[in-house]
Amino acid sequence: MSIQDKLKQFMSGKLDEEKAAGKTFLEENKKRPEVKELEGGMQYEVLEEGQGRQPSASSTVKAHYRGALLNGKVFDSSFERGQPFSAPLPNLIKGWQIAIPQMKEGSTWRLWIPSDLAYGDRN
Repeated sequence: MSIQDKLKQFMSGKLDEEKAAGKTFLEENKKRPEVKELEGGMQYEVLEEGQGRQPSASSTVKAHYRGALLNGKVFDSSFERGQPFSAPLPNLIKGWQIAIPQMKEGSTWRLWIPSDLAYGDRN
């Protein structure tokens, strides 16, 4: 077996471990009374309910966000860049396409998005 094959095998095993940890986390997290579940096993908690309109599935949205892994490592943050992002909802990850139309303008939600509704399998 080549080094490259061994590395692939190792990374595949790590990915399986991370998926299992994510599944376990979501199973426990949904037991919290403030956590609600959406399509695909995605979960959310309303931190602040806005009073504005709800966007449609085709809206362009403008929002601040912080993306983090289960271990707390932040991989992206509009806050760190000092400005919210703006993009058409159909161009965003599936998890956001599901959650954002449920939100009223001005809301703050914490989302837990399974990898298959986010960026998929990445190492």
